[in-house]
Amino acid sequence: MSKTVDILIEEMDGSLWSAALEGGKLTGLEVDPSQEEVRWGSVYWARVFRIDTSLDAAFVDLDGANKGILNCADVYITNEDGTVTRGGSVAIGKLLRPGQMVAVQAKSGYLPKTEEDDNLHSEDKIPPVSMNIALNGRYLIYTPMAPENRVSQRIRNKQLRQSLMSMLDALDDVRGMILRAAAAHTQTDILIRESKILKAIWEQLKPHFSGEESGLIMEGHDALQRILADYSSKRIDRIEVVTMDHYQQVEEWCEIFAPDLVPKIAPVEVNDPEEGLALFEHRDLMGQIEDLFQPYGVLASGGSIIIESTAALVAIDVNSGGDKRGRLATNIEAAEEIARQIRLRNLGGMILVDFLKMKSKDDAEALRKAFEDFIMDDPCTVQLHGMSSLGLMEITRSRRTPALQERFDSAFSS
Repeated sequence: MSKTVDILIEEMDGSLWSAALEGGKLTGLEVDPSQEEVRWGSVYWARVFRIDTSLDAAFVDLDGANKGILNCADVYITNEDGTVTRGGSVAIGKLLRPGQMVAVQAKSGYLPKTEEDDNLHSEDKIPPVSMNIALNGRYLIYTPMAPENRVSQRIRNKQLRQSLMSMLDALDDVRGMILRAAAAHTQTDILIRESKILKAIWEQLKPHFSGEESGLIMEGHDALQRILADYSSKRIDRIEVVTMDHYQQVEEWCEIFAPDLVPKIAPVEVNDPEEGLALFEHRDLMGQIEDLFQPYGVLASGGSIIIESTAALVAIDVNSGGDKRGRLATNIEAAEEIARQIRLRNLGGMILVDFLKMKSKDDAEALRKAFEDFIMDDPCTVQLHGMSSLGLMEITRSRRTPALQERFDSAFSS
């Protein structure tokens, strides 16, 4: 039986924090620094101000203060007959023009850069955006610009995928929906209810896509909403809050997307609730958070993993530490901790893992399958690309918010 989950909601100096604990162990952590300029999932009515033919991309003004980069592959144009033309097959200059107004959504969060970031290319200093707007629910993602139904790639079982796809297509008026992995065993009436909610949200947004002034139309999910959506399919025991504001925010989200979780909301009395992260301190969580800023992780068997981030990639090395169980057992234990660490630290891009050398191809395949199971809990897209010629496991991860270190530094900056 899977462990129950506790969700903790906190706030300090305007920064919103949320954490997930399974059996008392930290498995999820989200932080929204008060200085965040663009939030993942935010929808804007934006103005194209420059077409860059060398990048095959457009630069757009989001709100007068922030800009975004729109790659050609992320262009979706609705034609007069209702059909949608997708970018990628022709140059972006043939699809968009300077001065044109477009509805876009931030593909990742963005924090203001410092002078230390002057070596970044200009396109790295602004958030990527897409015209393929996606509205996230608990079980479904609504993509009005892509009207076909789909099943999340995270569901890998072919028979299950076919069954879920048939179920989706059989539901009346359910189109443009991506079925999330959390919905694999959900009743159809719940999916129909959520699809109507997401469509209603889209209908409320559309009238704002007009005029010649750019601006924010809908802010993306905050740390509270992200962690509730990521963990709402698990066996949640408690959702702990300290302030009435957070109680109301959690209750509002749950009433819309997860009515069964409303009774789980639990106000907690702590000493000095306005002092720092009082709830995290009360639950003895700060030590686990501080460990995330060390360049290593310790395994229960005595082994360890060493984590080193560079500008180009993240390198992780597995050490046995005298573990006598065998290399495969140590590697599988390390893989579980690595999946947890990259999720909590919010590492992204290319990740190379140097596991202990395998004795056989069967062992290597067993490790790969175990790793695939461990990354299923990651809300971001993680792909295993197999072993390189040097024996390194190649992984890529597309994150939706800046790395934990960057968010932490921003949250505690003056």
